[in-house]
This record gives sequence, structure tokens and C-alpha cells, in this order.
Amino acid sequence: MPLNTRPDRDPLLWCTAIAFAFLALLLWRITFPVEFYFDEIHYVPAARKLLDLVPANREHPMFGKEVIAGFIWLLGDTPLAWRLGPVLTGALGLFGFGRFLWHVSHKRRATVLGMVLLATNFMWFVQSRIAMLDMIEAGLCMVGLWQFAAALRASSTRSARTHLLAAGLAMGLSLGAKWSSAPALMVPGLAFLALRLAEGGPFFWGRKGGAGTIPGISLLEAAFWLGLFPLAIYWLTYLPAMFYADRPIWFTGFIEQHEYMIRLQDSVKKPHPYRSYWYMWATDWRDIWYLFKVIDGSQRGIVMLGNPLSMLTGLGALVWGLWAVLFRRRWDVALLLALYTLCLGIWAINGKPVQFYYHYLLPGAFLMGILAFALEPLLARRDRWRWLGVGIPALSALLFLGFFPILSGLPLPTRQFYNVWMWLPSWR
Repeated sequence: MPLNTRPDRDPLLWCTAIAFAFLALLLWRITFPVEFYFDEIHYVPAARKLLDLVPANREHPMFGKEVIAGFIWLLGDTPLAWRLGPVLTGALGLFGFGRFLWHVSHKRRATVLGMVLLATNFMWFVQSRIAMLDMIEAGLCMVGLWQFAAALRASSTRSARTHLLAAGLAMGLSLGAKWSSAPALMVPGLAFLALRLAEGGPFFWGRKGGAGTIPGISLLEAAFWLGLFPLAIYWLTYLPAMFYADRPIWFTGFIEQHEYMIRLQDSVKKPHPYRSYWYMWATDWRDIWYLFKVIDGSQRGIVMLGNPLSMLTGLGALVWGLWAVLFRRRWDVALLLALYTLCLGIWAINGKPVQFYYHYLLPGAFLMGILAFALEPLLARRDRWRWLGVGIPALSALLFLGFFPILSGLPLPTRQFYNVWMWLPSWR
């Protein structure tokens, strides 16, 4: 991942400002509704039981429920406590996404564009405001990728090792929230291996750090920080379950526990009205209504849907990305393409009987990064194409504002008013 010939200035202040603005928007009316909606009915009760060391929701890992339980213990059993974990990891994940884009590309405008596109792609906002496991998993995944990319750019072995430790910790906790991030979490280790192959020299113990690898870090040490250490952190998240009064997990029962969890997940075969498939997610064909009911005398709705402009133009950016990799040797784009393909492809081959649109959360985020890289060269032009680079993110932001009433549960004038936003029959 070579640096630009003309290095840009680090947009750290922009990244921070966008992340804090997004956090403020997430916190606005975060206690609405005051009752559970959608899958909060599963995860908040499970977190409550976890505080009493009573097993529940055993088909999923522990850390996401531990975060929700921790805020309930700290702030009381309130809607703010239920949702604060996803809120904070959503804002942190947006910041981590921006820092990841910066470290892999050193392209200032692409970094800012990527953050704006992700913040307004609908999915990241809606999933950050609901007490589910997915945003805790996705946000920490972005932190892990950011820290790995920062390690590649580190100026010293000590700094690189600190970033690798942080990467391994975030990766382990992400996997400990939900398994959906597993394909993305394999990429740092595979990327380091590819760089070491390109470097040549002593394979396992070489430390010279040429060809982009981290100076002073051998392949064996990288395998520890990016492989064994995250797995150890992941298994430690099960520690409370080892003290259950009913059917505790044995510390040595790693394989048995995961066989049991897979059986539980595969046992859910009952048809669901919001069931969908990976190709529907990529084309923004099928949404999920998280909420649609009368509350406080007004009809309200919260829909899980991708921003139709950025999600569909992102598919065009995939074609550009292949061209950029093949003919421009854009390895930063190749990394985003690999992350998108792996995180979406796992659902195409996954045998899980019932899948949902929110499983596109991570692939959709990486798609925004590819779109940002595709638009960034247009901003440097002095012809009419420049306006396309400006127009797509601007219109995406305007669409976000236009759809905001049914992304945040604002009052609607009538029950049928939601039809204003239902551009496709499959969105109803």
C-alpha cells in the first residue's frame, strides 16, 4: 500500500468532528421508544438474566450482551442503558472506519467522503440506535481494522506492537459480540502474510519490515497478535457463562460450546416475513420494519434500509474497483474489495436457514469505502465530472435527511404517510 506521491494532510480533525456529530445525532431521542422494539425483545432480557448469571440467548456469543448488561448495571434498567452500547460503538466504529481508510490510502478527501457516505447510508445510523449485537460487533471490527492499518504505517516497532495489541483486542471483542465479522477479521492476518511473501528473506522470523510489512515484527509474532491473541480474548468473553448455576460452560469446552451454538442457530427454520437473501441486500431490494405502530398518539416507523443512491452507485464502484486493481495497482481498493466480497460471500454460502438485511451492515460499510475511493479522483478534476464527485455524497446526505422521519421514529401525519418513502413494493 504505497503512499501518495504528494502526501495529503491527515484529516484527523475532520474524522473527529464527523464522528462527534454522528454521536450527537444518535443520542437525540435515543430513549424512544421506551419499550422494546424488534430484536430488543431477545437481547435486553438476555442481558438482564446475565446479571443474575442465568443463561439465555445461548446461540450467540457473550460480549454484546455483556455490554448491554454492563450499562444496565451502571445506569439502571432504562432505554438509555439498553441502547448506549450500540450508540457508542456506532460512533467509534465510524471514526475507526475513517482512520482505516486514511491509513490504507493516505487520501484525505477519500477518507472524509467515506465517513460521510457511511454516516448517511441509513444502515449504520439505524443499527446504532437499537439494542442488538450487530453494531457492537461491526464497530469493534472497524476499530480492529484501523489499528492494524495504523500498525502498518507505524514509525517504530514499539508503536507497531501497541497498535497490533489494540487490533487483536478489538478483533477478539468484535467476534465475541457476533460471528458476522469473522471474514473481515481474517483479512489483517492474510494481508500481513501476503506482504511477508512479497518481502522475501527469512519467512517466519524475518523482521526487517520491507515491502510494506511492519518493521521488527516477525510472521510468528504477527500470527500471535492477529490470530491467537484475538481468539484468547474471544474465549475470555465467555467467562461469566462459566459461573452459570445451570449448565455452565467448561473452560476447556471450546469446541463443544461452539457445536452447541451452531446447532441452536441452524434449528431456526420457521419462515419469517423479513427473511431475505444476499443478492436482495446488494440491490437494496428488501428492507426490515423495526417499528411501525402508534406511540403517544402518532403513527411512527423505523425502517432498516440502505440509502438507495449510495448503495446502488456503490455497485457501479465495484466495477471501477476491479479496473483500479487490475490496471492501476490500487491495493488499498483491493483490500476494500476483499473485505466486501468476504463479508457478503459468507452469507451466499452460509447454510443458515433464515437471514436478514442487517447482515449486510459490514459489507455495506466497505462498499461505502470503495465508492469513496471511486469518487475521490473526480474531485481533483476541473471539468463537469467534478460535480459527480460532489453530487453523489451531497445527494446521499439529502436523502438521509429526507428519510430521517422513518429512520428515527418521528411522528407521521397519518398511518398511510409512510408511502411517501416506499418507492418499491418490496419495501412495504
